[in-house]
Amino acid sequence: MTDPVYRADPPTARRAVEIEGLTLVYHRPSGLTHILAPPAPELLDALGEGQADAEALLERLARNHDIEADSDARAEAEARLAELEAAGLVWRA
Repeated sequence: MTDPVYRADPPTARRAVEIEGLTLVYHRPSGLTHILAPPAPELLDALGEGQADAEALLERLARNHDIEADSDARAEAEARLAELEAAGLVWRA
């Protein structure tokens, strides 16, 4: 079984503001505002480079953040991607 590949609207479809460690994201297509904790906003930003699975997203994040793409990080990324999918901010390609 292959890993799910995720997509998101382009970065111009949302407006993000960081407040006290959380990120408020206004999603223009839906008109909804979401409150996100790390690493969810970073995953959305990484999807701005194009669709990807959890492993590819971790590689993108590792370029700019101090993370290691180990099994714990992958499990965390997959959990946050599931939450972003439930919120309608990402979807499976």
